[in-house]
Amino acid sequence: MDFASIIQTLSIAALPVVLAITLHEAAHGYAARYFGDPTAWLAGRISLNPLRHVELFGTILLPILLYLVNSPFLFGWAKPVPVDFGRLRHPKRDMLWVAAAGPAVNLVMALGWAALLKVDTLIPINQFSYPLALMCQVGVGINLALMALNLIPLPPLDGGRIAVSLLPWSLAVRFAGLERWGFFILLALMYFDVLDVTVWPLVSLLKQTILSLFNLN
Repeated sequence: MDFASIIQTLSIAALPVVLAITLHEAAHGYAARYFGDPTAWLAGRISLNPLRHVELFGTILLPILLYLVNSPFLFGWAKPVPVDFGRLRHPKRDMLWVAAAGPAVNLVMALGWAALLKVDTLIPINQFSYPLALMCQVGVGINLALMALNLIPLPPLDGGRIAVSLLPWSLAVRFAGLERWGFFILLALMYFDVLDVTVWPLVSLLKQTILSLFNLN
């Protein structure tokens, strides 16, 4: 891939990737504030400004690398929004909604990009039609990948927080103790291709389902 192609690729993927990652984190902060914890708000993290959420490797370098090596799925992360679960009005119960807010926003954005793709197919073809279609497809894919990856029931991922919220107290405490090892477990799942036969097929199914909803298959 030559330099011009790289620039073209980045210009198409940058907006949907950054929006997917940063709005995911902002949603956590907004939900936390709604349920009683103003920590993220006081830190200025409930913001649509991507610069407040960008983490160099997870938000920029990793998605670019995955795209350039033709990875079938893109994912990344932003700086985690600070949440003090102890300040929530009902910490164990409200933790579920704070954790679920990020993946829920990714699902909404995936539907939004699919809707925009549908609009792109209905308007007269112009010089922006093809680049916009590619951008929309990246938007659907990155948001579904982030949603599915974060819903893995493994602390500190959102799915792990949701599991802690739902488990009985004694089990929740022990399960939450996995958080210190969560990142290494996730790397192991990736290394041994566990995600290739679990999460990524689910992402493909969800993508096809959403595109079918808009009659885009």
